[in-house]
Amino acid sequence: MEAFSDFLKLLDGLLGGSVWFPYILLGVGLFFTLYLGFPQVRYFKHAWLVVTGKLDRKGAPGDTSHFQALATALSGTVGTGNIGGVAFAIYLGGPAALFWMWATAFLGMTTKFVEVTLSHKYRIKTEDGTMAGGPMFYMDRRLNMKWLAGAFAIATVVSSFGTGNLPQSNNIAIGIESTFGLSPAITGGVLAVLLALVILGGIHRIAKVTSSIVPVMSVIYVVGALAVIFYNLENIGPAFGSIFSQIFTGSAATGGFLGATIAYAFNRGVNRGLFSNEAGQGSAPIAHASARADEPVSEGMVSILEPFIDTILICTLTGLVILSSGVWTEKHLNDFDKTETSIIAGQYSDKDDEDKNNLFLYLNEEKGHNIEMYNGTIEVVSGKAQSQGFTILHARSVAEDVRFLLSEEEDLYTGSLVIQNGKIQKENIILRGKSLIHSAELTTEAFTRGYFGDYGQYIVSIGLLLFAFSTAIAWSYYGDRAITYLIGPRGVMPYRVFYVAGFFWASFSDTALIWDIAAIAIVLMTLPNLFGIMLLRKEMKQTVKDYWSDYESKRSGS
Repeated sequence: MEAFSDFLKLLDGLLGGSVWFPYILLGVGLFFTLYLGFPQVRYFKHAWLVVTGKLDRKGAPGDTSHFQALATALSGTVGTGNIGGVAFAIYLGGPAALFWMWATAFLGMTTKFVEVTLSHKYRIKTEDGTMAGGPMFYMDRRLNMKWLAGAFAIATVVSSFGTGNLPQSNNIAIGIESTFGLSPAITGGVLAVLLALVILGGIHRIAKVTSSIVPVMSVIYVVGALAVIFYNLENIGPAFGSIFSQIFTGSAATGGFLGATIAYAFNRGVNRGLFSNEAGQGSAPIAHASARADEPVSEGMVSILEPFIDTILICTLTGLVILSSGVWTEKHLNDFDKTETSIIAGQYSDKDDEDKNNLFLYLNEEKGHNIEMYNGTIEVVSGKAQSQGFTILHARSVAEDVRFLLSEEEDLYTGSLVIQNGKIQKENIILRGKSLIHSAELTTEAFTRGYFGDYGQYIVSIGLLLFAFSTAIAWSYYGDRAITYLIGPRGVMPYRVFYVAGFFWASFSDTALIWDIAAIAIVLMTLPNLFGIMLLRKEMKQTVKDYWSDYESKRSGS
């Protein structure tokens, strides 16, 4: 498993964690923002008119209303990226990561406008009378690039697991276990059954369920977030200050957080922003293709609202909750994930400036540090290490009060442990101690620092359950549309079976591994889509021009 994890980290470094990917993503968004004249600003008000149905035309082809299509697409984006993803970005890159999430969302509003418009324009009606659309259809029908369409469809199937399935189930299980103490396997089993009941009903049932869940879950989460923000109102100014100060100084080392470079914050912020709002990934166009509309641009208008709601509103609330509460720099008692744990030679303290600088360089993979992996033996008596000359790192922090256990029931270990290249060689050892936390666990802790006190964790658990479950529902639809394109309707049922099984499996699997899979899957889906919409840039501009010409003509004639 560790070898597989190392392979995923290497692949992530070549793709999502690479230097070039964020620039491509933001570059395409910036190009279309300038090329189309800032549509995310100019068309924002018009988008609200479209989604309310005030501009609907009777008899327009499609399966869902504009609002239902938006709700389905939002259910695919508003998920663990808003709860666990924001926390993960701040944990990795510091407060500045939130700024880059904003930038990704602002430019992503235009990217999504383009991809949805083009995908809606080239959608098809399937044999059963329902609509099917998405980037693979404009790639096939307009660009005549079946190879690109096939590559995108395959990436969509992979991403349906890596983005919409595995991390959603994993974060639900973690949240429910930490709040209610329920076994992840039980949580995963119950929700897997419910998921199967919903997705078997197709787009009509999916749209009905998501259009009910999205408004409810948003209100619950926003109320809970504001309860923390207003409780810590005096920290909001410093929270914003930390975001921008890190951008200019390059480090936000404070408390248990050992800092991140500007490049690290930029990279992680952009990648987590994409994971949250999916602008450029090509997923949302699949949901919007079902909307009743005979003007593709009108549905593109609706999609402008998604990154705004998802990232600029909800992700910002999550970020401010985490930063203003201060929990992101605190160490908390937890069981250590093996993939996030390493033992280094020498004794280091995050309270010593020289040590902090060394650790900063090491954790950010910069040159100039002298840290090496520990190789040797650790003697343990009643769970406590008796040996010296090493430091345990977990979750990018110096671990404290570490105990070595044989089980989660406080079965303290006594004996010798062989350490090779910073890893414990004995399989069944559990490390428990204080370190930084991240993902949904960090957001859950932050929500307890408000007016609701410990009850705030229930808001996160309920919100996480609704967010993540609705995301899994939406992504099952994206995946089965891709399967339909690739091999036809006969592949849909086997896909749904694997999808439900994967949802159950991920509920009790390693969280760090899940995030690595998700990061890779996103890139494999995004690159073909960005390439495709760039090839159709001139057609997109003309399509928008024709839309406004037709719109003004009908207004003057009414």
